[in-house]
Amino acid sequence: MRKNRIIPLLALLLLSACSARDFLTRRLAADLISATDPFKMPQQYTLQTGVISSKDYASPEFLVLQHHGWISATTNACPAGLAPPPCWDVLLTPSGVETVRTLVSADETARPSFSIPVARRQFVAITGISKQNNSADVDFTWKWVPLNEIGAALYSSDLQYKSTVGFRAYDDGWRIVQTTPHPAQTLDDALKNAEPTP
Repeated sequence: MRKNRIIPLLALLLLSACSARDFLTRRLAADLISATDPFKMPQQYTLQTGVISSKDYASPEFLVLQHHGWISATTNACPAGLAPPPCWDVLLTPSGVETVRTLVSADETARPSFSIPVARRQFVAITGISKQNNSADVDFTWKWVPLNEIGAALYSSDLQYKSTVGFRAYDDGWRIVQTTPHPAQTLDDALKNAEPTP
């Protein structure tokens, strides 16, 4: 009778020795990814005013800002080192000043370029975990959530991206790979290399 009591007690002790981080579940992977600084960091858009090259002025972002009436531009001679001609002198319109004023400080808008927080990442789902020994590749999807009018114009909240990040099991549980000694990529690289989902 005494042996029957010891077996459940031993099983209970073994289970209590395992932490929630010992098993790489979809929930744990999602929590670890969502809590990282690269994932939580807001996306910044650097708006450059003043004289810029035709190549920069023809970028999709400048076209969107112009379409919304936030910037205007006139042709200008290219300063030394800026090519190809023609160059453009970009200014915020009154509507652009009104839109940007609530997003950055007044002294920043006086500079020729300033950064605007425009979107943040939102975790959507873990789509797969491939484990091999103490390493794993975790596939997940995420999307941009605009923070303001400019973010809504530049980033679609309908488009989802897929990324893959490396995980590794340590003595205290699973962690996201921070360096790349193996083929697995860091979360920062995974977010930079994200591809739109079909």
